[in-house]
Amino acid sequence: MKAALNGVPGLSVLDGWWIEGHLEGGTGWAIESQGGDANSLYEKLEWEIAPMYRERRDDFISVMRHAIALNGSFFNTPRMLLQYLNRAYFL
Repeated sequence: MKAALNGVPGLSVLDGWWIEGHLEGGTGWAIESQGGDANSLYEKLEWEIAPMYRERRDDFISVMRHAIALNGSFFNTPRMLLQYLNRAYFL
């Protein structure tokens, strides 16, 4: 989650916070977890991410900006603590 504050797009299986923060091609990419994690990872890198980084740099920068704007602004400690307090103590 800290990486998003620095403009790092996500690339992970859909679990944990990435289920909520994932926007395919917008904030990063999901790796299929149907037993072919490695194949899915390499296919995403070879056919989507690397070509975008090398040939469509403006598109890649847009994904970086979305990672900051969407994930960086929502997935942070102050929001999490306030949400926890409100749900756990101030029902």
